[in-house]
Amino acid sequence: MKVLDYLEIDSISVNLKAKNKAEAITELCGILKDQGKVSDSESLVAALIQREKLGSTGIGQGIAIPHAKSETLDKVVAAMGISRKGVDFEALDGETVHIIFLLLAPPDSAGLHLKILARISRLLKDKFFRQSLRDAKSVEDVQKIISEEDQY
Repeated sequence: MKVLDYLEIDSISVNLKAKNKAEAITELCGILKDQGKVSDSESLVAALIQREKLGSTGIGQGIAIPHAKSETLDKVVAAMGISRKGVDFEALDGETVHIIFLLLAPPDSAGLHLKILARISRLLKDKFFRQSLRDAKSVEDVQKIISEEDQY
């Protein structure tokens, strides 16, 4: 399983405008809606915000992986954003977040959902990989960086 099986190039932004968690989630869900990957971004934003109330998915080291399940989905979808200025995501380490992977899944895909979360987390543990993503100038650069790292 590869991250790019679920994260398509048109669902990546290298210039998020959001300043806080809610704005970032809304912006990434908007990208998914604009690309026709989801039909109801409002309910997805609500599901993600509800999940965040359990504890921040800002896991530290400039990374957040907001995720939720929704009855409105029939397959797993993902979006990714890079913020140049950083987003206040209420991260566990108190730092701003620069890399956000958003993952949404239907309720019956718990196993796959967890495998993808684990794969994303494993990739993002690598400091060089994180810095490469932060330095990426285009969505094509992001896709290439992920593709190269996701082979291992």
